[in-house]
Amino acid sequence: MGALRNLLPFVAAVAAAYGVLCLWAFFTQRAQIYFPTPVSAAQGAQALWVESQGARLKVWVVERAGSHALLYFGGNAEDVAGNIERFAEAFPEHSLYLANYRGYGGSSGRPSEAGLVADALAVFDHVRARHADVAVMGRSLGSGVAVQLAAERPVAQLVLVTAFDSLVNLAKEYFRWLPVGLLMRDRYDSARKASKVNVPVLVVIAGEDEIVPERRSRALVEAFRPGQAQVVIVPGVGHNTLDVSPLYLQAVAAFLSGSPVAGAKQRAEPR
Repeated sequence: MGALRNLLPFVAAVAAAYGVLCLWAFFTQRAQIYFPTPVSAAQGAQALWVESQGARLKVWVVERAGSHALLYFGGNAEDVAGNIERFAEAFPEHSLYLANYRGYGGSSGRPSEAGLVADALAVFDHVRARHADVAVMGRSLGSGVAVQLAAERPVAQLVLVTAFDSLVNLAKEYFRWLPVGLLMRDRYDSARKASKVNVPVLVVIAGEDEIVPERRSRALVEAFRPGQAQVVIVPGVGHNTLDVSPLYLQAVAAFLSGSPVAGAKQRAEPR
């Protein structure tokens, strides 16, 4: 009994430290999820401002003639303006709309899942009023936004790049010793929303993704209806180096045009 009494203060100290760590994770989680980008210039694009639930959103626009548009949502630390030149060359038949999240790139407000999804709906409605055919593309964090948008609005096609099934499951890959399922407020549960998506889906996986393990992308693919999602694995590139491979945008361009996507499968084969 004496030894047990001597051990109790140590156990209490460890429990208290763990509790403090959980509180720190809870209250700082959004600072660890969102990394807002500063205001930047964008050659070849015009700024469009869209109002959304107390935020004023800056959207970069490249206008083209015709009914086709592509609405893009980037990663958690991505300056979406950096895609304008590549997208303009790769998707010549589409008007381009690249959204800066609230708090990013000149948009007002502070980022949260509820805010980003509300903003996506507002931007989509604005674009849809101008274009009958609006495809939606989301990369990394943006995939979680794009899936929720596609579950609520009549998007034409859905492209998901370096995507995950849920942010909670992704966090569990890195913080196995924390109860992230209880702590996380912004969950981006794309797998749960997938059954509400009724359009063709393309999932692009970076073959050497060091941020989103392939199993998290495969879990999302499997959440869609059988045969709904095509999968392209781009070899030799990581989460943030996907752009160096021409296969990435070539696959997206083929999908948007309705052409066969080279190397596409209905399921990503397990490694």
